[in-house]
Amino acid sequence: MAKKKERQFAIKRIVQEERISNQADLLQRLEGRGYSTTQATLSRDLHEMGIIRVPTPEGYRYVISEQEGNHSFVKIVGMEILGIYFNEQLLVVKTITGRATGVALFIDQIKHRNILATVAGENSILVIPDSVNNIGKIKEDLESIACQKWS
Repeated sequence: MAKKKERQFAIKRIVQEERISNQADLLQRLEGRGYSTTQATLSRDLHEMGIIRVPTPEGYRYVISEQEGNHSFVKIVGMEILGIYFNEQLLVVKTITGRATGVALFIDQIKHRNILATVAGENSILVIPDSVNNIGKIKEDLESIACQKWS
């Protein structure tokens, strides 16, 4: 059992420190740290740990979900987003009442390179871009998360 905990701790560190987009890369990184395992075991570890794969501007990457063990977290977040709006300077994500904080935490976790910060209220999230030139890209990426509810 200690080996499993150690392996899972290594997985957590790798996911937090590096941009990992698929299980093959993660298996390679684990082997580099002295942990030899199978893809099936890795899949079970990821599920148990609540590590999910999410879209980002650079492609998919693994992140640690706020709701551990929930492999459909992205779809849940997608269902909680009601709309994404913007003006010349900022974006606003409208959510189901009471869910803005959870959705903002998810947005923060994906570490979008063009989002400086989020500020959540009861049913709205203010998304602060790094540049007004990136508002369109941020909106597109957030919409891809919101559309996960339909897939």
